[in-house]
Amino acid sequence: MKIAVIGTGYVGLVTGTCLAETGNSVICVDINEEKVKMMQSFKLPIYEPGLELLFLRNIEQERLTFTTNLADAIRDAEIIFLALPTPPGGDGAADLSYVLGAAKDIAKLLKDYKVIVTKSTVPVGTADKVIKIFKEHTSVEFDVVSNPEFLREGVAVDDFMKPDRVVVGTESPRAQKLMAELYGPYVRQGNPIIFMDPRSSELTKYAANSFLATKITFMNEVANLCELVGADVDAVRRGIGSDERIGKRFLFPGVGYGGSCFPKDVQALAQSAKENNYDFKILESVMDVNNTQKTLMVEKMRKFYKGDLKDKKIAIWGLAFKPETDDIREAPALYIIDELLKDGAEVRVFDPEAMDNIKRIKGDKIVYGDNQYDILADVDALMIVTEWSVFRTPDFARMSSLLKQNIIFDGRNLYDLQKMIDLGYYYNSIGRKVISN
Repeated sequence: MKIAVIGTGYVGLVTGTCLAETGNSVICVDINEEKVKMMQSFKLPIYEPGLELLFLRNIEQERLTFTTNLADAIRDAEIIFLALPTPPGGDGAADLSYVLGAAKDIAKLLKDYKVIVTKSTVPVGTADKVIKIFKEHTSVEFDVVSNPEFLREGVAVDDFMKPDRVVVGTESPRAQKLMAELYGPYVRQGNPIIFMDPRSSELTKYAANSFLATKITFMNEVANLCELVGADVDAVRRGIGSDERIGKRFLFPGVGYGGSCFPKDVQALAQSAKENNYDFKILESVMDVNNTQKTLMVEKMRKFYKGDLKDKKIAIWGLAFKPETDDIREAPALYIIDELLKDGAEVRVFDPEAMDNIKRIKGDKIVYGDNQYDILADVDALMIVTEWSVFRTPDFARMSSLLKQNIIFDGRNLYDLQKMIDLGYYYNSIGRKVISN
């Protein structure tokens, strides 16, 4: 099939590349000329494990191309994906200006039947708005489909190539047939393509992300209670995670959720509820708790140093909102760094992939390391914020030789408590007893 993907952000680039991998001819469109030239030169603008191999292969085999010319891109396309940003506005609602603007531009160029697919995460009723725009600007036949993405950064290629499910919102038999044909190669093992009306499809994405954010936040609350009552959150997690009704995933306590999806999707769903005169109390609590959780480790550090962090040298391992990505959008590390700087601390940081992104935001306010160890020299304490694999089994002897004192504040519970006792560390994690030697 011939496909056009409008927008080459994280979702658009993964979608276009993975669609090309099954033999489709895909043209990706972006208004950023520099970015398009970069991709035409075989360079990826994002870090995502496994994407580069597919990206290069499909460019070389001429199934994946890039352009700034919208008219050229959609001329022969059977299906047009809208993979554009929907950032939160001032009230928390999703800003649809990019999606609706692109819809208007496409409608004016339409010359024959196309299926227009909203791949962006959009609030309920967006498909209706897109349909209205097309009816105002073209007399050509078309269908609008809602097809939300469920890609997890770090494993997005696997998620697209072997999805748990594909959700398609359409009431058009013609569009349904085309979407079933398009996604057929990705569900050969029997996972479903779930067809529904567009409004239900749009809500499904928000509901899924909000439920997962709620699950994470609930476990963080349990972890905070564990510290107060002397329980061990790891034991509690195993105890409830073995219940198949609850499941084991998204039960690891930490410094809160971040990234491009959960924060804005929870906020957008809560705002959508308000617009419909419904008080979504759970989501309001989730957002409040998550905001507090992001700087929990700073509060622990303040308590340890009796409120005086001035001139303390603090090393941070992990800046991305999660491992296997360079994405720092709403990353807890950003909030932690700001709080430490506000208290007068000197902050040194390292992340395997997100360093350049942090530098663009923080500049020379903090110190950047070339590796995880060189930022430890003569620091007062280490804080772990992102659970990269490289941090899980470090050289503790080397660390001890560099640190001013053996002090770790672990926001991801990476280390065994007995091991920390044996090594002689002060170790403060989440939902577990504090190790003090």
